[in-house]
Amino acid sequence: MLELHQAEWCPSSHRVRERLTELGVDYVARQVPVAREARDVLRRATGAETIPTLLLEDGTVVVGAEAIIAFLEERFEEPVEAAAHRLQAAKLRRPRPRSRRRETRRPQAAARRRPARAGRV
Repeated sequence: MLELHQAEWCPSSHRVRERLTELGVDYVARQVPVAREARDVLRRATGAETIPTLLLEDGTVVVGAEAIIAFLEERFEEPVEAAAHRLQAAKLRRPRPRSRRRETRRPQAAARRRPARAGRV
């Protein structure tokens, strides 16, 4: 099974995950720490420090989103459902209209003032 070393916050990892989903490819996602110096597991498994990195069943390593996507394009045929996945993802990325909530107004500051005491100027 393919192993994708990636991070949820990484836009390149996101693109690769989307493409794997569109192609219907099963994979295992391995989370990688933010700090490069903490990526020992990634280095030992792949020899790389960069994410995303794809580890193939035969031990071959593909590093970087563009290289991974190019590899996927060569190796896997796009299923009919891929277009539906892209359409759904596009719908979710569209900004949603803001709800039209009625604003509740607080009483005017003047209405909350205390009455002046007698004898004060």
